[in-house]
Order: sequence, then structure tokens, then C-alpha cells
Amino acid sequence: MTYFNEDDIEKLHHLYRINLINSCSGYKSANLIGTKSQAGIENVAVFSSVTHIGSSPAMFGFFMRPTTVIRNTYENIKSTGIFTINHIHKKIIEDAHHTSAKYDATISEFDVTGLNSEYKNNFQAPFVKDAPVKLAMQFVEEYNITANNTILLIGKIIGLHINDNLIEKDGFVDLSKAEVASINGLDGYTVADNRVRLGYQRPK
Repeated sequence: MTYFNEDDIEKLHHLYRINLINSCSGYKSANLIGTKSQAGIENVAVFSSVTHIGSSPAMFGFFMRPTTVIRNTYENIKSTGIFTINHIHKKIIEDAHHTSAKYDATISEFDVTGLNSEYKNNFQAPFVKDAPVKLAMQFVEEYNITANNTILLIGKIIGLHINDNLIEKDGFVDLSKAEVASINGLDGYTVADNRVRLGYQRPK
């Protein structure tokens, strides 16, 4: 087994270190976050840091890199107060990954990929049309993480769209039926082809 101590990690080539640390945390959610600027320009970008914050109220959060450079997603959320979270599935992985390219704020990623936007229930931020799970989110608050200048941005779910065949009787959403992807590191995508559900556990 290969071992790295703290000094070893710091001395690694920066690209090797980025890949190593991003991938060793395990598989992460693969989502497209959709926003629209005050000027009406749509933006969509891939994120692998969306996480459940709580169910009542229903809240999700995700991490943003330092805003020392322009972050269109962040700027749009702060100016409009809304965004969408859309699940990436097998058929759109390549287009979804391309949204990580750094386009100018005047260019919509919907225009340079095969992804299509759509609007539902008068919500003013764009959803990804083919996503099997779509969440309409309202900005709640943010936390600055001073150790590395990242931001944890938290939103509450104000609308939830899920393909009918994915919801089981107890409310569980079976993402494997929709071939929803997850991310290992920055660019390793995988699609689960089966699942195991285990019951609520009590002490023996």
C-alpha cells in the first residue's frame, strides 16, 4: 500500500496532488447547477460537491472554490437568489463535463454543448431538460471556510421534479433506474448498475 505523509503530499506536483486528493475521498454526486444572470444569460456548470444538509426544512449545500476569479454560478446565485440542481445521467456525461470549461459570462454553456434548458412552474432559473431529477433552489446562506477560502453555499428546495418511475413506495429515489452518474475525482465518471438497500439498524 502506498503511503503519503503530510510533507509528501505538499511536495507532489500540483496536478498529481489535485487528482490524488480529489479522488481519494470516494465517489461524489454529479450535478449540473443552472443559473441565469441579471442580464438574462443562462449558465450551467458541473459540480461534484452537492450534499444533503437537512430534510425539514429540505436543504442542500455545495462548495464553491475561492472567488478570487469570476465564478459565474456564484455571482448569478447571489444576484438572483435562485438556482437549480440537475442530476447528470449516462447520456449527457460528455456535455455535462464540458461545462467545467471556463467560458466568459456572456456565453451560455447551453449554447456550446448538447444540453438544453427548460423552465418549469414559472421558476426563473433554467433546468437541464433531460435530467431525471431537477431541484428548484432558493439561496439561504453561505459560510466562508477561512482555511482555504472556499465557500459553502446553502439553499432550500422550493420545487422538486422527479421522473415517475424512480420513486418507490417509501419515497426512496432509485437513481440507478435513470443511469445517474457519480464522479470519482475531477473527471472520472461512473454509472451504478445495481444497488443494495439495508433496513434501519438497531443494536443487537
